[in-house]
Amino acid sequence: MAGGQKTATVFGGSGFVGRYITRRLAKAGWRVRVAVRRPNEALFVRTYGAVGQVEPVLANIRDDESTKAAIVGSDVVVNCVGVLHETKRQSFTAVHADGAARIAKYANACGVGTLVHLSAIGADTASNSAYGRSKAAGEAAVLAAHSNVIILRPSVIFGAEDQFFNRFARLASLSLVVPLVGAESRFQPVFVDDVAKVAAQAAFGRVTAGTYELGGPTTASFRDLMIEMLRVVRRRRLLAGLPFWMAHADAWFLDMGAKLTLGLVTNKILTRDQVRQLRNDNLVADGAKSFSDLGIIPTPMELVLESYLYCYRSGGQYAAIKDSAKNLRSQE
Repeated sequence: MAGGQKTATVFGGSGFVGRYITRRLAKAGWRVRVAVRRPNEALFVRTYGAVGQVEPVLANIRDDESTKAAIVGSDVVVNCVGVLHETKRQSFTAVHADGAARIAKYANACGVGTLVHLSAIGADTASNSAYGRSKAAGEAAVLAAHSNVIILRPSVIFGAEDQFFNRFARLASLSLVVPLVGAESRFQPVFVDDVAKVAAQAAFGRVTAGTYELGGPTTASFRDLMIEMLRVVRRRRLLAGLPFWMAHADAWFLDMGAKLTLGLVTNKILTRDQVRQLRNDNLVADGAKSFSDLGIIPTPMELVLESYLYCYRSGGQYAAIKDSAKNLRSQE
């Protein structure tokens, strides 16, 4: 490490959350290895720092050798790898539990001082969801393997590349009806860069070991979040709440359809496991360590949504110009 420059390995560092963490570490002058399965698809992260400062490296957390090679010589390891939909190889257990355990094992063996592990609110060994149970198994594994672990459990994360508001805004631009599963389930949407800020502070040694649940300042039902999304995209749509039994039946057919293709098609629409997750609120638990313990004020979603959802308005980026033209015509 020439000149005392520190090195971080960020597994999944080109993903939705990982890229924001990578950018923050690079801005602080760290060398960053972005450990991903397809380095050629992560070349854009090089622009986050000076030449050679940020580099994608090949690593598969299901493989011992590539995982260890990505870690050797690092001062900090950050694990952002996660999947929302299972495939034959990328199962919840393989990624969230076994993969996390492998990262923690080699981080400890290589003398890495700090391990930052991205989990999720709802991680629980008794969860009715395989996703939640696998997240809990991953937390237990990293705590058993490493002595200095900071676990971050965010609620639903929003930002320009999110798969939450973008998904439903896209649907609203195509359909007059937006179906909602768990319409009354409550969330605390958290801004992606706020999560990255905590992860970076942890890497810098400014966060004590422990588990932190990260939720934004707004607590709202799924339905209310979609009402806010529709306000931002300036569309009037019917929000149709689906009963859980109907959603489970629909998800069963989608899961079976994916299974019949022998893994060639992944069900990214709605799975039975997601229906189980949507039965539960996704809120910071009472008494949990959170942003307030870190001196960070989370960003309200109202300040951010318009900056990236405007493209789903009628007219997209030209919506404001069209509105202005309408006002001019009305004054004639």
